[in-house]
Amino acid sequence: MTKYILKRLLYMVIVFLLVSLLMYSIYNLIPTDPARAQLEPMKTSLKPAEYEQRYQMLRQQMGLDDPLIVRYLRWIGFWPDVNGKLDGMLQGNFGYSQIYKTDVANVLPSRMLNTIYMNIFSTLVALAIKIPLGIDCAVQVLSIIGYSIPVYIIALIFIWLFAVTLRWLPVFGMQTPGNNFTGFRAFLDKVYYMTLPVLVMTVGSLGGMTRYVRAAMIEALSMDYIRTARAKGLREKVVIYSHAWRNALLPVITVLIGWFISIFSGSLIIEQMFALNGMGQLYYQGLMNNDFELALAIQMFYVLIALVGQLITDLSYGIVDPRVRVNK
Repeated sequence: MTKYILKRLLYMVIVFLLVSLLMYSIYNLIPTDPARAQLEPMKTSLKPAEYEQRYQMLRQQMGLDDPLIVRYLRWIGFWPDVNGKLDGMLQGNFGYSQIYKTDVANVLPSRMLNTIYMNIFSTLVALAIKIPLGIDCAVQVLSIIGYSIPVYIIALIFIWLFAVTLRWLPVFGMQTPGNNFTGFRAFLDKVYYMTLPVLVMTVGSLGGMTRYVRAAMIEALSMDYIRTARAKGLREKVVIYSHAWRNALLPVITVLIGWFISIFSGSLIIEQMFALNGMGQLYYQGLMNNDFELALAIQMFYVLIALVGQLITDLSYGIVDPRVRVNK
């Protein structure tokens, strides 16, 4: 097992570096100029010659005139900067955000916490509902409806029902404007504002996961060992939960872990519709405002959690089913 994990970690490092080179190259093909964008607010106050001088100096300081491979190695942390020290992504420097006028590392933590806070509730609630429903195999119509309706339509319906008609829940934001709540009162206030988007995300994901569980359970219940267990006189609950469910987990576990990994990535549509300050909205803002160092840092974070998720999935196969060997 240890040898397998070390081998997979080596593969993850190689894939991460290859993907990072590809993504960095793609973002650098976009016709933008970070130096000019940084100097743009000062353009009216500088003479043309002074502006051009500062522009060229800034390009030199930012290393924009270097070859692409040199800039990539500097960005990733394998090449020294103009000051002669390694200060790239591997050293914790994710670049400078043009939108927020600060380091990207200062922007990400609060947004990530908001995303985790919202997604972890919706994921846990959804799994608590979807797995029993899928095992019951009696919710085909409900799952088809949930699978067919886009999440933004579900969001509009819930906004109309709970915010406009019933006036039970707020539509936008993450806390009461201007409040000075602390402790448990602040927690309840955030839960109040998160309730509607969490409901939308839960209902939006019900159909897909329920159908996965249902299909896996139908296949498992048709196996010979299930007929043998029933012929022995075992109770139906024992047959389903002790025999069928464990064998049905293999095709389901990939989806389950994928959902838990997505806790960190955010939901672009939901965060935009409900004005939530999460990772999805931050990524969208970075792309729309040409803040590509911010967008690239978020993209590489997504790549990292995807690689970690694949490793966890493969290891989980061996835990769930001993017949699966992951030590080779």
